[in-house]
Formats: sequence, structure tokens, C-alpha cells
Amino acid sequence: MNKLTIFLVFVFLQGCAQKPYYGDLTYLGKLPSKLSEISGIVSINNTTVWAIEDNGNKDHLYAINLEANLVKEFKVENAKNHDWEDLAKDEKGNLYIGNFGNNANDRKNLSIYKTPNPENETGKKIKAEKITFHYPEQKKFPPKKSKLMFDCEAFFYKNNFLYLITKNRTKPYTGKAFIYKIPAVVGSHEATLIGEFTACTDQQFCSVTGADISPDGKKVVLLGSGFIWLFTDFSSDDFTKGTLRTIDVKHRTQQESICFIDNNTLLIADEQSKTKGRNLYSYKID
Repeated sequence: MNKLTIFLVFVFLQGCAQKPYYGDLTYLGKLPSKLSEISGIVSINNTTVWAIEDNGNKDHLYAINLEANLVKEFKVENAKNHDWEDLAKDEKGNLYIGNFGNNANDRKNLSIYKTPNPENETGKKIKAEKITFHYPEQKKFPPKKSKLMFDCEAFFYKNNFLYLITKNRTKPYTGKAFIYKIPAVVGSHEATLIGEFTACTDQQFCSVTGADISPDGKKVVLLGSGFIWLFTDFSSDDFTKGTLRTIDVKHRTQQESICFIDNNTLLIADEQSKTKGRNLYSYKID
């Protein structure tokens, strides 16, 4: 093998080594730096994706296109980002911001902010109304380590209710998530426990970090770091009683956001962690 051939092989191998691997996910684009801690996404018109960041970031709502470029930004008035963790939408395009991140399970001010359809808004600000709620099963703030069940990073809207899926932080870790629902109505509510779900018992991958329901209401997806749990054929509020399909997307990053853009296409976003993440991906359900 002559020197030129050796050099070309070296260049080829270097290029292969640097090419990122996304498993079964299709890479769409790199998110802007102001979304490095993206925690929730939702799509209203199938071409624009609305996004938020979590704890410690701005009280802002961002719009990106399907190439992950920032196209619009609102400051959300009458709202505070204590820990924004997910986004949902109703049939009118109103958005719901889940201000219910609760890592230490010690919060007594859990809330959800409702904004009008941002597609119809102009200017740089959008007003929010407030929904407050509590979990009746939580008696202590925080509870003992074996009962750290009241963090939440995932919800969706269906038929005038918001469905919340909690994130397990128990020690030892059990992986169990509670399914709650509350009315999608401004005011104060007691959350109703309607079911439980255990994905698996590996804390690194099995905690639920995002959720959405398909436009036709026939599919619910939950997200973990590298896994999608797809529920179909459900007939009650407790969608976990339906048929479950576990999907390994074969890509291990801090994936915290998921939404449908049609009945069979999902978008997923991951937070930046060192040199990985801060990307927008798509996934096609077979």
C-alpha cells in the first residue's frame, strides 16, 4: 500500500469516526444555543414546533421550524419558570406549560400555565392564565425516599382534561409512574389518580421525561432517554391498559421532549450534555 492510499484510508476512517450516530432517529437540525436545556415541545400546525426550557431559564416560549431554526419568541406574562417541563395543546391551539418539575418532591406551588394559540399572536409577549393543582396522595413535603413519586415532566391534553405522568425518584428506584388527570380549566384542582405504569427499573433510561397524544387520539407516547413507550387500543382514561409497544431508538442522550406532527410521525429533542445533544430528530412509527 503506497503512502497516498494510506493517507486516503486514514482520512476516510477519521470521517467515519466523527460522524454522529443517531440510531433509528432521523436528525433534523441543531437547536439554537438558547434552547440548550429544552424540556418540552408541541406542534400546532405541523411545520412549527413550540418549545420551552426547564428550571432556571427564561419565562419564554420559542418557535422553531423543522430544521430546528428559531423563528419566533414570546415572553410569557403572568408566569414564572419555577421548573417548566412539558408542553401540551388543545383543539383550539391553546398551549399549556407544565410548571410542575419537582425534583425534591417538596413543592406546594405546582401549576400549569395556559396561553392563547401563539400562532395568532403578534408582538413579543403572550399572556398566561394559571391552573394550580395538588396530588392528594402526597402527605409530606418531601416524603420519605421510598415515596418520591411526585416529580413530573410529561403531560398531554385530551377532551378537556390534562393527563400527567409522574417521574419516579424513589430510593431504591422502582420505575413506577403515576397517571393523574386534572381539568384543563383555570382554577385550583385536586389531581385524580387514574393508573400506574412501570416501564422498567433502570433509572438511567426508564424515567418518563415527555409525553404526547396523536391528533386522532388513538396513540399515546411516553419518552425516556432512548426509549419510546407507545400505547394503542385503549378505551379508558387509563391508556396504560391498552396495547404497549416498547421502542428502542438506539440513541442514548438526555431526551426530554416528544410530540406528534401527524398520526405516525414524532419529533424528539434532547438537552445538551457536554458535546452531545441539543438536536431535533424525527421518528416514524411503523
